[in-house]
Amino acid sequence: MSAMDTHHFTKTLGLLVILYSAVIAKDDDGWLMKAPTEVRAMEGYPVVLPCSFSHPHHTHPSSMHVSWTLGHGRAATVLFRCTSLNNSQLCQSRPSQDQRYRLEGNHRNHDVSLRINSVTLNDNGRFYCRVEIPGHPHTSFENTLGTRLRVEAAPRILSLSAEGTEAGFKAVCHVQGSPLPDIQWIEPDGVQEGESSFPLSQDGTGQYRTSSQLLDVKPGRQYICAASNSLGKDQATLYLLPPSPERLTTKSSFSLLVPLLALALGIKLLLALGVGAWVIKRRFSIRASSVEH
Repeated sequence: MSAMDTHHFTKTLGLLVILYSAVIAKDDDGWLMKAPTEVRAMEGYPVVLPCSFSHPHHTHPSSMHVSWTLGHGRAATVLFRCTSLNNSQLCQSRPSQDQRYRLEGNHRNHDVSLRINSVTLNDNGRFYCRVEIPGHPHTSFENTLGTRLRVEAAPRILSLSAEGTEAGFKAVCHVQGSPLPDIQWIEPDGVQEGESSFPLSQDGTGQYRTSSQLLDVKPGRQYICAASNSLGKDQATLYLLPPSPERLTTKSSFSLLVPLLALALGIKLLLALGVGAWVIKRRFSIRASSVEH
């Protein structure tokens, strides 16, 4: 391929043809790269991101580099990279390669699909596959729009706790799931709605975590945080223990003990003053008697 042809290829690689759910990047010289616009997966299960390419040459390039990135441009994170040299059937990755990622397709058959094991909600994002041919300047092919991986998960309650003091408590429930779960508070009286129950702002982990709080939580009552989305439900129960009778008795006894101690100290002080006055008076009486004699 000449320098002019290469330049023309890079300009026309962005030509997109929609074929069912896939996007095809194509140039006038016959280079193609095909990948779906979106793939859905369930949390905890493996997923394959398809990507295939073709070229106008009758023979397969003897060497190539295959890479997959999360994100595009300078902000991209390289998740997988392997190299095939001298017509090798193997595409060798680095020893430090994260074992969750591996090449699922056969690069010699123009298939560079990526397998991700045990996907998590953190894997949500747009992935880009890329093929580079060593020895051919500026010859690389990429699905320029990428493939959006959308991971779904049933609701999971991360924590349920009570905050506050004896003057007043509130219950806080943190939930994870995709689609973003709905949260309800359930008491023995039924579902709580209105001003006492409202969602908190989402945190920075994305669109799959949310929180809700319930105000005016009373000791001695049971509260249920119930989360649901299209994939399932989860719930957790919170019970605040009422103050124990021993603690109440201790408080009452302490309240009664304080005035009793004050009274006892007052009586002792009065007795001490009385005894002191009597001793002084008696000494004066004895001295007076001595003077008279």
